[in-house]
Amino acid sequence: MYAFASTRTRAASAVAGACLAALLGGCGSSPAGPEQLGPAVPYGLSTHCGISEARYQDHYYELVPSLHDGNFNPPDGWGNPSQIGILTPVSETEVVFTDDAGHRVTFTLRPGATTWKRLCE
Repeated sequence: MYAFASTRTRAASAVAGACLAALLGGCGSSPAGPEQLGPAVPYGLSTHCGISEARYQDHYYELVPSLHDGNFNPPDGWGNPSQIGILTPVSETEVVFTDDAGHRVTFTLRPGATTWKRLCE
């Protein structure tokens, strides 16, 4: 009986030690996880002068080349003056606009931008 209790105690100690090592292994020098991207948000994309820019969380993004009908109106199938959809960050430098009509447009960050590149009249 003594040998059984001793074996059981050693096994329990080994398990406890392994659990402690696993818990402590997450501390200190392990790299931080990837930075969280912001949430997808409802978005009214301005389309009146074509599709060229978007703003997400105080950052300005652009579409190069812009989408328009040749006269800087939105292409066929897009609303005017805006298209309602969802704006979703997909990386630190890109956001994607999607809508129920099936449109999908990827905008790229304009580093340092503090306002729109082109104001539509």
